[in-house]
Amino acid sequence: MNREKLGVRNLSSIRKLKSGKWQAQIARNGIRKSKSFTAKQEAKDWAAREEHLILNAKPAGETTLLSDAFIKYANEVSPTRRGERWEIIRLRKFSRDELAKKPVASITAKDIAEWRDKRLKEIAPASVRREMELMSAVFTVARTEWGLIGVSPMVDVRRPKTPPARKRRVAPAEFEALALSAGNDLNNTTARAYHAFLFAVETAMRAGEIVGLTWDAIDTKTRVAHLPITKNGLPRDVPLSTEAVRLIEALPMSDPVFGITSRQLDVLWRKLRDRAGVTGLTFHDARHEAITRLAQRVEVLDLARIVGHKNISQLMTYYDATAGEIAERLG
Repeated sequence: MNREKLGVRNLSSIRKLKSGKWQAQIARNGIRKSKSFTAKQEAKDWAAREEHLILNAKPAGETTLLSDAFIKYANEVSPTRRGERWEIIRLRKFSRDELAKKPVASITAKDIAEWRDKRLKEIAPASVRREMELMSAVFTVARTEWGLIGVSPMVDVRRPKTPPARKRRVAPAEFEALALSAGNDLNNTTARAYHAFLFAVETAMRAGEIVGLTWDAIDTKTRVAHLPITKNGLPRDVPLSTEAVRLIEALPMSDPVFGITSRQLDVLWRKLRDRAGVTGLTFHDARHEAITRLAQRVEVLDLARIVGHKNISQLMTYYDATAGEIAERLG
C-alpha cells in the first residue's frame, strides 16, 4: 500500500545553504533529523547512516530493562502518590530482582506468576497482593504513557486471595496492661505512643494522620481536627469527642501535637505492647475498635464521613459489634 496515502512521509534531502555548507535532512517513521556538513558526500553518508539506524532500531520496550522502568516510576510517579516512601522502597527492591534484568517487552504472565509464587514463600499473601498492585501500576504507565508495551503482562495473572478482615478488639485488661507498660509521664515518648493509641480509639484516625496532626489544624472549641491530606488523597474533618480533646490537651506543648514521628511510633508501640504481654495487637487495631464503638453512637453516613470511607460497605471491614451488643441496643 502507498505509504503517502496513509499520511506517512519518508523523506531525505541534501541541499546547499547560503553559507556554502551542505545540509542533510531526513524524515523516517515519524523521526526528523537534520545536520550540516562542509562536504556534500559527508551529508549523504550521514543521512544514509541515520536512516539505517532508524529503520533497524528496536522498539523501546525491547531495549528498556524492567529495572529501569521501576526506577523511572519511582522518580517520576511515586512522588505524586500518598504512599511515596513505601513505593520507592519496594521499587528499589524490585529493581534488584532477577526478573528486573529482562526487557520490559519480554516480560510474560508466566514470569510474573513465578515471581508471585516466590514472594508468597517470603511474605504474607496480603503483602504480595499489594506489591502486585504496585507492579501493575508500573506496567500500566509503561503502556499508556511511555509506549514501551502494548499489553500489560499483569492482566492474566491471578492475585493472591485477600485474607479475612481482622476482627481484633481490645479487651479492658489489655488497656490496663498497656497503660502500665507505657507509664503516665507524657514527657516520655513511650507514654505518648500509648496516648496516641488512646486518641486513635477515640477518633478512628490512622497512625500517620495522628503523628502529623498540628495545633493549627485543631479547633478545641468546635472540637474538630482538620486533616488536609488523607490516605485517599482528600481532606477530612474529624469530630473530636470530649475525651479526645482531653487527651491532646494533657500532652506537653509540641508541634506536631504528639511530638513523635511515624517511625518512632511504630518502634515505641511494639516495645510497650510486648512489655505489656499483649499479643496479636497492632496500632491499626485501634481504628477497628474506634469504628465499632462509633457505630453505636452515630448514623452510618456520619460514620463514613468521620473515617473517610466513600464506600459504606468498606466499614464492614472494621465494624465488629457482637450480637449481644446489638441485642442490648434493641432493648
